Amino acid sequence: MSNRFLFFFLLCLSFSLLAQAKRSAPLNKSLVDDSDNFTTVGNIGITVTNYGVIGDGFVEQAPIDQPSTEFPKGSGIEHIFDGGLWVGAETPRGIRVTTGAFNSSRIGSAGSNNFEFTNTDRLTDLVLERSSFADNRFYSPEAISHQDFVVEFSDTNIFVPGSPIPIPNHSPLGIAVHLETYAWNFPFADAFVIFNYSITNVGYNQNSDTLKNVYVGLWADMVVRNTNLLPPRVGGPFYADVGVGFVDHPDTGQLVYAYEPDDGGNYTSTNSYVSLNFLGAEAQPGDLNYQPEITYNWWLFSGGNADWEQAPIDEASRYQRMQEAISPTDFIDLRNSLPGNHMSLISTGPFERIDPGQTVNVVFAIVCAPKAGNRPSRLDDGLSRQKLYENVSWAQRAYYGEDSNRNGVLDFLGTDSTEDVIPNGVLDRYILPTPPAAPRFKAIPGDRKVTLMWDQTAEESIDLISKQKDFEGYRIYRSFVGGDLSERGIFEDMQLVREFDAIDDLFYDTGLEEITMPSPVREITTDPVTGLKDTIDYTYKLEINNLHNGWQYAFSVSAFDSGDVELNLISLESSRLQNVAVVSPGTPARSAQSDLKIGVYPNPYRVGALWDGGFERQRKLHFYNLPAKCEVRIYTLAGDLVDSFIHEGETYQGEGIEWFQKFSEGNTVFPGGEHAWDLVTSQDQAIASGLYLFTVKDLETSEVHKGKFVIIK
Repeated sequence: MSNRFLFFFLLCLSFSLLAQAKRSAPLNKSLVDDSDNFTTVGNIGITVTNYGVIGDGFVEQAPIDQPSTEFPKGSGIEHIFDGGLWVGAETPRGIRVTTGAFNSSRIGSAGSNNFEFTNTDRLTDLVLERSSFADNRFYSPEAISHQDFVVEFSDTNIFVPGSPIPIPNHSPLGIAVHLETYAWNFPFADAFVIFNYSITNVGYNQNSDTLKNVYVGLWADMVVRNTNLLPPRVGGPFYADVGVGFVDHPDTGQLVYAYEPDDGGNYTSTNSYVSLNFLGAEAQPGDLNYQPEITYNWWLFSGGNADWEQAPIDEASRYQRMQEAISPTDFIDLRNSLPGNHMSLISTGPFERIDPGQTVNVVFAIVCAPKAGNRPSRLDDGLSRQKLYENVSWAQRAYYGEDSNRNGVLDFLGTDSTEDVIPNGVLDRYILPTPPAAPRFKAIPGDRKVTLMWDQTAEESIDLISKQKDFEGYRIYRSFVGGDLSERGIFEDMQLVREFDAIDDLFYDTGLEEITMPSPVREITTDPVTGLKDTIDYTYKLEINNLHNGWQYAFSVSAFDSGDVELNLISLESSRLQNVAVVSPGTPARSAQSDLKIGVYPNPYRVGALWDGGFERQRKLHFYNLPAKCEVRIYTLAGDLVDSFIHEGETYQGEGIEWFQKFSEGNTVFPGGEHAWDLVTSQDQAIASGLYLFTVKDLETSEVHKGKFVIIK
């Protein structure tokens, strides 16, 4: 049995036991790791936990399979198996290194070997979410970004809190960690997530030791693969041949990165990068000796022949890896021997000391990017990494905030200007120029068309930097037939199809009259979680025609501003992902007085067509012109019942159909008169080729309609 196969066997077993623990003790949060939170606002989906681990190890969870580091959003392309914080120091008890995650045979739960941070037995130590969006149910004036996660964990436990389960081979440093993660949806800032770690010396077992020569690192098992094409649960082939490297340059900062070096083996032609980036750090007051020195290291999951290929298995060797970067000779060997699953570590230090009760702050970022240009994915050079560098520079800009000259001090830049953008006398970090707010928007599917409606929210936006209402116009994006089946997902398939802007001698001066409705259309919505009501006045309307019924399309409306020449700001645009809607055009619910015929498409259904999902349970055909509430029954020619289902037009979203589970986000909007069927019988068997009959009973009028369709395999 291979190491990787054994790893995944134990991995699945550990999560099965964890799930059982959740079911058996739902009120004891000390026994339940909070691992259900992941970023959703930007273009990266990454799971954040309350026990020091980032990513979810590609473990299939109900009701959804959470992203580990998915980029672009909705693509199924993952970039990190798991990762976590490392802290090492010299103590009176010897060298100690606490690892939040490591290449172990188990992952993801307190009590696992080398997963040494835990939450406490306090209910308040669950992952807290905040948002700077005023209309978000997690809105908080303390929020830094569009989506913050706030987490507390520590290394002071040698048993899982509230249980007799020991944490193997764990010698605590005596530290508590406050982690805040920040994610934005701005198009220029939606490809990174910032991890802001504050590490406090709280002591261990009544000892108040000073921690000396402290190093802080971020470790990750970075694996770049399209999970739709090569599922991670198949084992070895998914993890083989990871390309890695590092960059240390004044313009790009310090980072380690990974990519898929496609050369015709077990690859998925994934043209993207992921990187671990050091953004900055602050020592405790009085520590004037800390310099932001960075080290880089890699090793193989299962080890190898060279010293650098061996995983550091004890405290001393792990501390040494954080102290010393890989040698230039070993790095050349690394780049020349790509096959293997490389573990990556980026560290900073030493901090001279962390005295009892004192704190150091270290900030990393996880950044993703597509490879630049249409070049083979095996290539890795400065040109290929151009977009990665751009995204890293925005992560750096977010970190430095008001500190435009990056000296750590709030300076006056001239006689009339200051870095104090938020006038409070404090150096504020995590500030970005702001495009207009995305409009509140809805997409209404119809017969071969979709109607878009949105409000004027964007036009009232005030830019944080310029302090002006600088709205300029709207852009409309849409995907095309088959976009949901593309390698990078339906959202990346969206293209600009229309643009409207104010008449002010900027851009195209199209004006907004074409899309302005005679009077606003008011809609009152109710938040399904809080029950709070909200009023939306839709001002603009645009109809997109000549669409194909039954296919999925993504639509969004963004807003852009005029830019500011004096502040050297280009025109900025709101995120296409903030208000994106996925819809399936089709017939509306059939009225009792309608003489429209109820039918099925495609008819005949031919297996292997583009419409087909490619696997037995990813097929679907659509019933159309259905009443709003009805029962559909499907029969063989001999009169045997094949399957039946109830159609609820107002709430139907493709549930129960594997095609929508794989190729949609589970929130596709249907027109009310259509319902998909997966060609699987009520006995869970695939149907054979042939002619089939169906009946549709209107549950409000009891009227029965009949029809037939053909399956060709």
